[in-house]
Amino acid sequence: MSYRSPLLLSSLHPAAVAAGDDIPDAVTIDGVTLSRSDLLGAATSVAERVARAQRVAVLAEPTVTTVLAVVGCLLAGVTVVPVPPDAGNAELTHILSDSGAQAWLGKAPEGSDLPVVPVRKHARSWHVYGEPEPDATAFILYTSGTTGAPKGVMLSRRAIAAGLDALAQAWAWKATDVLVHGLPLFHVHGLILGLLGPLRVGSPLVHTGKPTPQAYAAAPGTMYFGVPTVWSRITEDPDAAQELAKARVLISGSAPLPVPVFERLRELTGHAPLERYGMSETMITLSTRPDGERRPGWVGTPVHGVETRLRDEAGEPVPHDGESVGGLQVRGPMLFDGYLNRPEVSAESWTEDGWFKTGDVAVIDADGFHRIVGRESVDLIKSGGYRIGAGEIETALLGHPAVAEVAVVGAPDADLGQRIIAYVVTRDGAPDTLAQQLIDHVAEELSVHKRPREVRLVDSLPRNAMGKVQKKLLLGGAQPNARQ
Repeated sequence: MSYRSPLLLSSLHPAAVAAGDDIPDAVTIDGVTLSRSDLLGAATSVAERVARAQRVAVLAEPTVTTVLAVVGCLLAGVTVVPVPPDAGNAELTHILSDSGAQAWLGKAPEGSDLPVVPVRKHARSWHVYGEPEPDATAFILYTSGTTGAPKGVMLSRRAIAAGLDALAQAWAWKATDVLVHGLPLFHVHGLILGLLGPLRVGSPLVHTGKPTPQAYAAAPGTMYFGVPTVWSRITEDPDAAQELAKARVLISGSAPLPVPVFERLRELTGHAPLERYGMSETMITLSTRPDGERRPGWVGTPVHGVETRLRDEAGEPVPHDGESVGGLQVRGPMLFDGYLNRPEVSAESWTEDGWFKTGDVAVIDADGFHRIVGRESVDLIKSGGYRIGAGEIETALLGHPAVAEVAVVGAPDADLGQRIIAYVVTRDGAPDTLAQQLIDHVAEELSVHKRPREVRLVDSLPRNAMGKVQKKLLLGGAQPNARQ
């Protein structure tokens, strides 16, 4: 039975529960399965406890408590501030003070002096709340803080609904699907797409806790979400990978998927993974399609309602020829409402004619396919009069069998303007002559002017808490563990 409704979480319709039209396995997480009636009743009980609050913090562990806390706040119209469970003291203090969170909902980390509102898993309430205004802020998501203190991204209910509906259309996502993932519940990928998506579409969710190959293989789903690390580990476990051949679609995001992983995943599962692009500020704006072309290293075309363009440093258009690199700008109904408490930074993020400057550099081909080549601040390299994307070089290097990880940067150079340097973590058995081999490999795969002028073999790359490589540390002179 269909229940038409403007609800953000459309599948949690009180009329459906009252009519006995249940979804017995709406959410499975932390070894517990909640039906639609369980979820609505328990979350409404949470809503009664926080209905007078404005903002509450949720320690976003992958548990039933987190799910009920988030859904309860959305029912009551209270803004959720998801907090990474492993946040350090400085990050935690900043998030709580900057957001103005009034309490913890469910669980608090040790040492916090905010009051704690309990979440009772077995409590039930059938009070019906009116749907909050579409422009109300549903979440304040904090960025990873790669360019300073984390910024609070304000996402409205209207934006989330538009973003999820666009993805449901792009991925042919229906109530008959079963989504499986083991992603964190404090960012867009795991929380907005991975929890709210199923609750809007009406498809069951299985959260595996940790995203191990064995857990993914044991969970019978039709859609699987993963980050490149997850997919890489799955390709190293052929038995687990072959279980995913039964899926309808595999979706990769949050970072570029290395071409060798893409190809190996296709070989083992029969599925060419869908790649998509987004960020906290925009949710997902680009994606390949289940019924369309899927090219390794490319993130597809705009989803419904999204427009994109490329601009150079002077604000002039960059041709869509599949080669020319430019700053990616987007606009659409799923974009955020600005950074909390930072009106100047918010204003600087938008052009005068209403486009959001993503800070990423990309190329677009004549068919509208997009390839992200990195961040404008560290990944756009100007060498010898050429504009070069570091991501393109990294993709080429990751295609070499001896390369496990890589980071490419542009260092100041009196002659070239910037000199391309590649920091490379190798696999076991790499030859002593690998550095020159890699330089030659890039020159053959790409253009000669895109080859690294120097390859530095290192044991590891500097990363932040989210696992992203901190290239500014490399550019600033902080050296990773070099091999002797």
